Amino acid sequence: MSEHLKVLRSLTPCFYIKRGDQASIIGGVIEFIEELHQVLQALESKKRRNSLSPSPGPCPSPSPRPLQLITLQPDQSPSGQENVKELTACCNSSVADVEAKISGSNVILKILSRRIPGQIVRIINVLEKLSFEILHLNISRMEDTILYSFVVKIGLECQLSVEELAVEVQQSFFPEILYTNDM
Repeated sequence: MSEHLKVLRSLTPCFYIKRGDQASIIGGVIEFIEELHQVLQALESKKRRNSLSPSPGPCPSPSPRPLQLITLQPDQSPSGQENVKELTACCNSSVADVEAKISGSNVILKILSRRIPGQIVRIINVLEKLSFEILHLNISRMEDTILYSFVVKIGLECQLSVEELAVEVQQSFFPEILYTNDM
């Protein structure tokens, strides 16, 4: 076991491991792997976005282009019964990719976009308006791309599907459209 811990410690940057005990090493390795996973997701999404729009400008204009809504149905087990652990919806546009995944009584919400000043406040306002309680928020930034990862608790008053949630969050990237629709 100590040989494995030595290998893990040598592969993990020192600032993830605060002490030399077994629990600290394993905790630091887990934290490092989670961060690497988020960076990988951001890079994959950026690659996907670049393949969809081959000539990205300095900052895409939030034009009211049709949104691409992708819903993944619950998994089917070999016996034909549904595995209703997770239901996922993705809503992609030229400005942002939004993924909402229900897991138990929580929603895992991931948003990848270019950095837009004040956008996090708009997203939080949408979530609060829709009766979601934010349990955790992680923000990862690489160059001009930003990944927001939320874990939100579904409120009792919430009557939204995952598809509707993904679309509502996506629409927060188009404040002028929301403003004109409210009038």
